[in-house]
Amino acid sequence: MNQEQPMKPQLGEEVQDSLQHAAAHVQEHKDLNEESKGGRKISQQASSGDQILDQGHITIGEALEATALTAGSRPVDYSDAAAIQAAEVRATGRTNIVPGGVAAAAQSAATRNARLTRDDEKTKLSEILAEATSKLPADKPVTRRDAEGVIGAELRNDPNLTTRPGGVAASLAAAARINQINNLNQNSPKKE
Repeated sequence: MNQEQPMKPQLGEEVQDSLQHAAAHVQEHKDLNEESKGGRKISQQASSGDQILDQGHITIGEALEATALTAGSRPVDYSDAAAIQAAEVRATGRTNIVPGGVAAAAQSAATRNARLTRDDEKTKLSEILAEATSKLPADKPVTRRDAEGVIGAELRNDPNLTTRPGGVAASLAAAARINQINNLNQNSPKKE
């Protein structure tokens, strides 16, 4: 009997473009953070394209801050709040929302925004996610498992069961992919 290997689902072009866009913003944000801290950036060509990746690991907080750049002008809704909460829980290791934290602010903004009709009066993602790293009591590098949890939370709380291009889930997925590439590059034998 000839058994065929199951094919991995392919991401649509729109999702791939969104992840690439988010990855660029995540990396740009990481570079700016390192420059402001006086750190040295070690660059290396990624095996998949000409994008230059930093050897450091992108944290959940940094990925949330990158979302402020990619989708910051969008009003916060319940799917955003759920994704931010899932990200905060994974970053802190706590099962409850931190009072006054990023997730609490996102939930409050989503509730308020649901009552408003004019978008210009609604709280935007950039207002919630700016300086997210400093608002988290703990932070850690994004893993694939973290990204999957955040994607699930965003999907479950979206009326159309979709994630948003450049949104919280896309930024964490892009950061997890960059971190995975960095891990592979760091663990591969060095050629001299």
